[in-house]
Amino acid sequence: MALKFANNNSLSAITSLPASISGGAWTLLSTATASSSATLSFTSGIDSTYKEYIFRFINIHGASTSDFTFNGSIDGGSNYNVAKTSTYFKAHHNEDDGETDLSYNTSADLAQGTGFQRINGVVNDNDGSGSGTIHLFDPSNTTFIKHFIGVSDAMTTTPYNQNAYIGGYFNTTSAINAVQFKFSSGDIDAGTIMMYGVS
Repeated sequence: MALKFANNNSLSAITSLPASISGGAWTLLSTATASSSATLSFTSGIDSTYKEYIFRFINIHGASTSDFTFNGSIDGGSNYNVAKTSTYFKAHHNEDDGETDLSYNTSADLAQGTGFQRINGVVNDNDGSGSGTIHLFDPSNTTFIKHFIGVSDAMTTTPYNQNAYIGGYFNTTSAINAVQFKFSSGDIDAGTIMMYGVS
């Protein structure tokens, strides 16, 4: 079935979609707001209801300059230590235009590591923060590993803008039923994280 267009035939003029194209609706499930918080955790609502969960973090600001990170749990949040294998690459540009870079960052990837996965570095300058998204796919599946991808943008040290991309998987066939975010050093002074289920 073809897409239905208005008279000018532009993509912005699509008036309806074929019945075979559906889904993509985001349902807000939970919101966590930091206020000098050691961690922000999501310990309920991650179940078989949705095949994809999205975590949106907005203006995350730390008490110290450090890495914003996340990890998963298979025991409802008692432990955040699931083995992960991941990749990490970044692009950055200095405010004074003195440095640019596009590179793979081996210090931020994991190979069966159980520690927290780096999302991005965030400087604690008064106006420094980071924002982005993490997608977690089919976390309740008990047959396959659990994939995740993420993209973020942050003011990092020097200072410069850094755009970081991560991808990987939780190497477990147990259900991931909780997710925690924290800085590698210091509290989360401010910021909001929203968890969505995607239908």
